[in-house]
Amino acid sequence: MSDLKLLESQTLQAISAAADEAALENVRIGALGKKGSISSLLATLGKMAPDERRVRGADINLLKEHVVEALTQRKSDLKAAALDQRLRAETIDISLPSREAPFNLGRVHPITQVMDELTEIFADMGFSVAEGPDIESDDYNFTKLNFPPGHPAREMHDTFFLQPDSGGERKLLRTHTSPVQVRTMLTQKPPIRVICPGRTYRCDSDQTHTPMFHQVEGLVIDKSAHMGHLKWVLEEFCKAFFEVPSVNMRFRPSFFPFTEPSMEVDIQCRRDGHDIRFGEGSDWLEILGCGMVHPNVLRNCGLDPDDLQGFAWGMGIDRIAMLKYGMTDLRPFFEADVRWLNHYGFRPLDFPTLAGGLSG
Repeated sequence: MSDLKLLESQTLQAISAAADEAALENVRIGALGKKGSISSLLATLGKMAPDERRVRGADINLLKEHVVEALTQRKSDLKAAALDQRLRAETIDISLPSREAPFNLGRVHPITQVMDELTEIFADMGFSVAEGPDIESDDYNFTKLNFPPGHPAREMHDTFFLQPDSGGERKLLRTHTSPVQVRTMLTQKPPIRVICPGRTYRCDSDQTHTPMFHQVEGLVIDKSAHMGHLKWVLEEFCKAFFEVPSVNMRFRPSFFPFTEPSMEVDIQCRRDGHDIRFGEGSDWLEILGCGMVHPNVLRNCGLDPDDLQGFAWGMGIDRIAMLKYGMTDLRPFFEADVRWLNHYGFRPLDFPTLAGGLSG
């Protein structure tokens, strides 16, 4: 075997044995680089006689062509193998469900959603939102609201009291959002139209009661507010909130220290197992308490009951959320169970609007 045939055989074997493109590049440099075996043979042609150069040059160039073809083919094979291996490693099972977009993963808690719905409804009626601290004085929480000394609500078994401060005053966790009404009447001049949503606290815990819960109260104070206005506001609210064309409401006499007369309100409904439908049926469900603001409350807040009057109402936000969205137990609201929240929660960008629908 001539030296060129031997060199070709060795080079082609090295090309076939190259396991990757880096190894193949080393073979190419060893054969065709500046100091490669084939390049060195080509460099000797200048020293040969013309006849010998013609014959020897043709043989060396033919060797070079064979090597270049082998290098090109092996490089193509290695690229295809690398691509195939990458495709196998990065295979995506398109039968699996697609991943949700990041902005769709979180959920808005039903309480937050219902608070936004309340705000949207009452804002459309001309109400603004008033807020106050969770820790209140006995004066704002009870005395100014016409709770007499010794009233059961002032006892430890109903109210969370804090330790007395240096002045002997005993603060408490507010038992309702009515102190926000007091603060509003003390700081704003009538006419007043506000709702007061927020957390409230009472010593109670079972399937339908928790030590901390959410409440919304409404207050209207002006010279001409009367029971007809109160009834209209509550009817319009219930129609908008429960998204029904009409509701029947029943007002029953009751007693609250801060209103006179006081009433509890029932709404007509139809019960079907755990499902409750409003605006139809023959059942009644208590939904809120209301009444005309007691003259003593107006006086305690620096307003003249001979010149001004008003009405107020209050309802549990957790309770109306349960009624609207079919929840049977109050406790999961506060258990931070992601499964529950994924089921009952709302998408972050589904803002409630009266035009587009409150519940999305």
